[in-house]
Amino acid sequence: MAEPDLYRNRDFIPDFDAIMAETEARSRALAAQVRMEPDVRYGQTPRQSFDLVFPPNPAPGAPLHMFIHGGYWRAGSKEAHTLVAAPVIAAGGIAAMVSYDLMPGTRLAEIVEQVRSAARKLIDLAPKIGADASRFTVSGHSAGAHLAALLAAEAPGDTRPPDVPPIQGMLLVSGIYDLTDIPGCFLKDEAEMRVDEATSWSVLTARQMPVPLRVITRGAKETAPFQDQAIALNALLSQEGQHTELRSEADLNHLSVILNLSDPNLSLGRRLSKMVAAS
Repeated sequence: MAEPDLYRNRDFIPDFDAIMAETEARSRALAAQVRMEPDVRYGQTPRQSFDLVFPPNPAPGAPLHMFIHGGYWRAGSKEAHTLVAAPVIAAGGIAAMVSYDLMPGTRLAEIVEQVRSAARKLIDLAPKIGADASRFTVSGHSAGAHLAALLAAEAPGDTRPPDVPPIQGMLLVSGIYDLTDIPGCFLKDEAEMRVDEATSWSVLTARQMPVPLRVITRGAKETAPFQDQAIALNALLSQEGQHTELRSEADLNHLSVILNLSDPNLSLGRRLSKMVAAS
C-alpha cells in the first residue's frame, strides 16, 4: 500500500467539501453586508487585484490588513475568503483580500512578486482610503501563509532584497515553509512546481527580515508537515531573536481553521482582531 500523501488535505478531512462550501457561503454573506471596493488592480491581469472591505464607521488612520488566500498556488480566490475580513473590520481595520495568478500558468517567482506588488500598491493607496500605512499587518492561510512570510524574507531566489513595506504584525496560518516535497507530491500534475522553484522560494532557507510580531499557527488536527514546519519556522525566528508566538488551534483541521480565523468571537479570530487593533 502506498504511503499517504500528507499534503493532500482532502484525504484527512471527511467533510472537506462541506467546509469549502460553508467558507464560500459565509464569504458571500459578509460581502452582501459590508461596504466593499472590489477588484482594485495592482497588476495587469484580472487576478492581480484585491477587494477592500471597510468597517461600518472607519476612524481616520484606520489599521490596514492584507489577507492572502491558499489553494496550493494553483487554486483559490479572494472572493471565497471575504469572511476573513470580519475580525479585521471588527477591530476598526480596513481589509484587503488579495488574489494572484496561479500555477502552472504562472511561475512561483512571479506569484511571489505579485503579492509583494499588492502590498506596495496597498500602502500607496492607504491615505486615499483612510488608512494609516504605518499600521500595516498581514495574514495568510496555507500557500497564502507561505507568500505572506515572503513579504518579510529574502529568499534564495531573490536577486536583491525585496522591495516590501514595513509590516507591524503577521499571522501565518497552516503555512508551508519548506517546499522540498511539493514537486513530488499529489500537486505535481496540478501546480507543476519545479525542484528549482522549491529550492528558490522556501521560507526556511530565506533570510528573515525584522517584524515586531509573527504569530505562527496551525490546526491541531493537521498532518505532520504543517505541524513540523510551523515549529521549525518558529524555532528559526526565535534563534534570530525575533518576536514570535507559536500556537496550535485545538480540534481544528486545515480547513476548519479558516472558519475559526474568520469569527471575531472565536480564539483565532480574536487573535487577528487583537493584532489589527494593536498595530
